[in-house]
Amino acid sequence: MRADFHSHTFLSDGQLHPVEHLRYAKVTGHVAIAITDHCGVTDAGDLLKRHARELEAVADDLGVRALLGVELTHVPPRLIAQAAKAARRAGAQVVVVHGETTDEPVAEGTNAAAVACSDVDVLAHPGFLSLKDAQEAAERGVFLELTPRRVHCHTNGHVARVAVQAGAKLVVNSDAHRFDDLLTDEAARRVAAGAGLDEAVVAKVLGAWPQELLDRAGTS
Repeated sequence: MRADFHSHTFLSDGQLHPVEHLRYAKVTGHVAIAITDHCGVTDAGDLLKRHARELEAVADDLGVRALLGVELTHVPPRLIAQAAKAARRAGAQVVVVHGETTDEPVAEGTNAAAVACSDVDVLAHPGFLSLKDAQEAAERGVFLELTPRRVHCHTNGHVARVAVQAGAKLVVNSDAHRFDDLLTDEAARRVAAGAGLDEAVVAKVLGAWPQELLDRAGTS
């Protein structure tokens, strides 16, 4: 079961139209994919409406479960809860926060604000995530991301270690911007195992934990 909760189309900085994006997801073995184009504090509604129109038009032909989502990107930490709530009210089934990756100047405190927010589902590429923030993620049910993306994957091993220590749940997301960024199940397995996780945890990362997030999205 391959499910991806972080990907982009040309409605932000990806390359594909949403319908193309979903077709590629289908042929790479996905059962579900969230389109989580970048947004800020107030623009989630416009973005989600456009996605919803496209997905409704092709819903009977997709062959893959498409989830409406957003990635809150470089939103000031004090506004993350407000932005996440606005996105949820606008119809987002998956809310991702662009975490404190080591490769971009993300504001300090972004990770902490994201894991403290009940409307956030996934903290993406969180960089040198603190144990305290991982523990908060575990308590709040915020999933932590492992990623293959070149500019964000440098701290996967750290994220995996801290998550296991804190009891937080992990998912492997592609952060796809192109068709060839999408991960097969085997590629996702390599990302999880390459982060140092043992087989039992890898099985959860690829199976039970994505299913939990899918079940949650179904009730949004």
